[in-house]
Amino acid sequence: MQYRQGNLGAIQQLENRSDEQLLSETKHRAAARAILGARAAERHDSGAARNFFNEALAGSHPQERPALRQMMKASIALAERRPDALKDAVEKLGQEPPSSRQLLLLRIMGLLVPPPGSSALVRVRGVATIVFVVIVLLSLGYGLAELVALPFGGLGMLGGMLLGLALLALILGALTLVGRRRQAKAAGARAARR
Repeated sequence: MQYRQGNLGAIQQLENRSDEQLLSETKHRAAARAILGARAAERHDSGAARNFFNEALAGSHPQERPALRQMMKASIALAERRPDALKDAVEKLGQEPPSSRQLLLLRIMGLLVPPPGSSALVRVRGVATIVFVVIVLLSLGYGLAELVALPFGGLGMLGGMLLGLALLALILGALTLVGRRRQAKAAGARAARR
């Protein structure tokens, strides 16, 4: 009876195992390969994720293949940083789709750090975007430092850059702290609702 239930039913049992243990799994090989594929997708390694899911598809029962294909589509969309495809695939799985903020962050990540196998032009665009963002942030920090120091006679270029960098680090640190507190509060609220 359990064999008829299929291999993918064992995914929850195998989730806590390490990658090495999953690679050596023989009884529920398809479920182990599906977990390894999902983990590879979380590392944004689309090639490895695709290989693991293809192995899982080959070892699964025909009744399990549609659900496994949907899992594969969602994982590959995450690995390749395609937010629209990820949202569609997760909705077809019957799960809650990622929030608009999460999809926006995935889009930004796809712009800044393109997936492996992207063209040289896309990778150059990503590096140029990162350099542009750093220059803009440094100039904003320098401008704030000069604005603060203007009543005291101003600052030199090097002093302004150093103070601007310190101000920028302070502001980003404060934003990170506030963001983590909000995330912890939201996680506590979700846990209380369950």
